[in-house]
Amino acid sequence: MAEDIRFEPFAPFPIGARLAVVVGDPGEAGPYVIRVKVSAGVKLMPHTHPEDRIYTVISGVFYIGLGELFDESRLVAFAPGSVIVLPGSTAHFHWAKSGEYVTQVTGYGPLGIDYLGS
Repeated sequence: MAEDIRFEPFAPFPIGARLAVVVGDPGEAGPYVIRVKVSAGVKLMPHTHPEDRIYTVISGVFYIGLGELFDESRLVAFAPGSVIVLPGSTAHFHWAKSGEYVTQVTGYGPLGIDYLGS
C-alpha cells in the first residue's frame, strides 16, 4: 500500500534524495522496484548504472539529461505518468528543478551507481 512505502536516505545520494524499496532486493541479483524522492533544488550529478532501468514519473516533474557533464541545456522535463527507458551504462544526471519529484525505477539487480567527474 502507498502508505507503507518508507523513503530512507541512501548513501550514494546527496542530502535531499531518498530511496524506498517497493519490490525485491536491489542489492541482489533479480528484479527490483524502487522509488526515488528528490527534494526541490537537489541535483544528482552525472552518473551511470550498470543495469538497464525503466523510470516512471509518479509525481512532480522529472528533469533528466544525458551526458558525462551536468549541462542544464540538455535537461528534458517529464510529467507524471511519463516512462523513460535508460540502457545500462548511459551517463545521465537529474535535477529537481521545479520542485520535488518521485520516480519509480524498475530494474534487474544488483543496483549500482557510479558518479562521473563533472
